[in-house]
Amino acid sequence: MEDYLEAIYILFQKQGYVRCVDVAEYLEVTKPSVSRAVKELTKAKYLRKDSNSILSLTSSGEQVAATIYERHRFFMERLIEAGVDPKTAEADACRMEHGISAEAFEKLKYSVERQGEKVK
Repeated sequence: MEDYLEAIYILFQKQGYVRCVDVAEYLEVTKPSVSRAVKELTKAKYLRKDSNSILSLTSSGEQVAATIYERHRFFMERLIEAGVDPKTAEADACRMEHGISAEAFEKLKYSVERQGEKVK
């Protein structure tokens, strides 16, 4: 479900609106898969779907999606900096963002930020 939240978050940033078909194309999944996810995310109060079938994140959905996206960007940037091919970095970052605890991520991020300050 986190992948769907993140996709909706990214797509909204890019185009200002999101439809189920946009999510399906972005994630390369079927429309029925998106429909099931939308039902679950709506039920969990992370997402709304209006009468025109436009999706929007609730405040709690946006908060979760922003957190996931921050993790994704953090890991992708570090992997690319380390010399990993961008396509591989993208795929690995996607796996890493879901498997790390909030505590570990915050400490890792803080550690990287501190190292950046020392370099400057």
